Amino acid sequence: MIKKLLTPSIFFLSTVVFAQGQKKKQSEELLKAPNVIIIYVDDLGYGDLSSYGATKIHTPNIDKLASQGIRFTNAHSSSATSTPSRYAMMTGVYPWRKGAAVLPGDAALIVPTDRITLPGLFKKAGYETGIVGKWHLGLGEELEKNWNTDIKPGPNEVGFNYSFIFPATADRVPTVFMENGRVLALDEKDPMLVDYTKKVGNDPTGEEHPELLKMKASPNHGHNQTIINGIGRIGYMSGGNRARWVDEEVPLTFLYKAKQFINDHKSKPFFLYYALTEPHVPRMPSTIFKGKSQLGYRGDVILQLDWTVGEIMKQLDEYKLAENTIIIFSSDNGPVLNDGYEDEAVEKLNGHNPAGIYRGGKYSAFEGGTRVPFILHWAKAVKPGVSAALICQMDLLASFSSFLNEPIAKGQASDSENVLNALLGKSNSGRTVLVQQGGPLSIVKGDWKYILPSKGPSLNRLTQIETGNSPHPQLYNLKTDPSETTNLAEKNPAKVKELSSLLESVKNR
Repeated sequence: MIKKLLTPSIFFLSTVVFAQGQKKKQSEELLKAPNVIIIYVDDLGYGDLSSYGATKIHTPNIDKLASQGIRFTNAHSSSATSTPSRYAMMTGVYPWRKGAAVLPGDAALIVPTDRITLPGLFKKAGYETGIVGKWHLGLGEELEKNWNTDIKPGPNEVGFNYSFIFPATADRVPTVFMENGRVLALDEKDPMLVDYTKKVGNDPTGEEHPELLKMKASPNHGHNQTIINGIGRIGYMSGGNRARWVDEEVPLTFLYKAKQFINDHKSKPFFLYYALTEPHVPRMPSTIFKGKSQLGYRGDVILQLDWTVGEIMKQLDEYKLAENTIIIFSSDNGPVLNDGYEDEAVEKLNGHNPAGIYRGGKYSAFEGGTRVPFILHWAKAVKPGVSAALICQMDLLASFSSFLNEPIAKGQASDSENVLNALLGKSNSGRTVLVQQGGPLSIVKGDWKYILPSKGPSLNRLTQIETGNSPHPQLYNLKTDPSETTNLAEKNPAKVKELSSLLESVKNR
């Protein structure tokens, strides 16, 4: 009788002990998991780093990452502009499927809160997740929002435990920091208003008072609205004076917050998305970097971002985290020189080629628009090398899903491909097909690239960058002609038909 009564209790206790043992095992495994830091810079071209062939500028800290990790030569952002590339990396979905385009500073959130995201994947796996830097994916549910209270949904609602951001880009209002959904240092007696359709408040604008500008805006770019720190911005803003940041301090503030996040979570695996603003306009380097390069302010801020990378690496070394931290370094799209301000980026180019051998740049369907630096460093497990595997930042979601053994629900992150073996240097093969979004869409398969016929100017007259627009099909062999100088469409109608049909099938998938 006593034996019968004890049997369920023993079974229950053994079940509890087993469950506790499993939980302890999972916790121990998690503690061994690598930290992951994605350093995502803004408008940096394939040829802007000395590890990628630049000779007029030297980037020793990023070069060190490249020499000790894998330097990818055929890596791409999904798009040739900022918001779409970030959307693709966060969601694993081609941004043109959702109409994602460059957003104003008051846009609503475009990342879904009910689907898997890159930070959400890491959070699900037990990581502490954080973003520090540029966001540019919208905030809240409406365009009109009260900037003087909590704004949700935002980064914290799509997978980040912690967020310290500015909402859009440095050339757009509002020029404030936000921490976990709230504007930092806001004075309730000086409420903030933001509008992209009409002027608000009494702040001077670049259009009305060009004499107040310390950096002249290029004509027709739209940087002639509210002046903040002597720089004309896109959009109108009033109030929030105490909360406004100073341009020269933005990189150092982001660095401080990134290091603080690492410090706070050094005893548990963390995922940090560190989104730097350099070398996006307005280029206003911190004082210690002004004049350090021979390429004007654009060169100076590239040196600044390189130094920033070095500071993160030093901290990881100090905390003995460098060995087991995966660092991924990349850019959201290709380079641009004249993008709204006259800062001598063109005049002081000094023979430097920001896109390297590639044609085009930001906004372009040519390779210079999406082929970007991409470095993966993981001292514990990845051997140094160079890889020509075709990969896209959009593939990080499916690849880390495999790495973390966290399955993605069917129908989510549908365009992300598992290229983990290529990322870790175990394979020279990545994707077989990639659709690129510049002006028109294009598709790459193997050595061949097809650009869809499109209307529009072939040259962006504001930036002086070739768009890739043409009313005729364009076909290039990237192996024999990486600079896309010779259109082979007329000589290869069968290949044009094949790639055109393939592009349509991907679009309709």
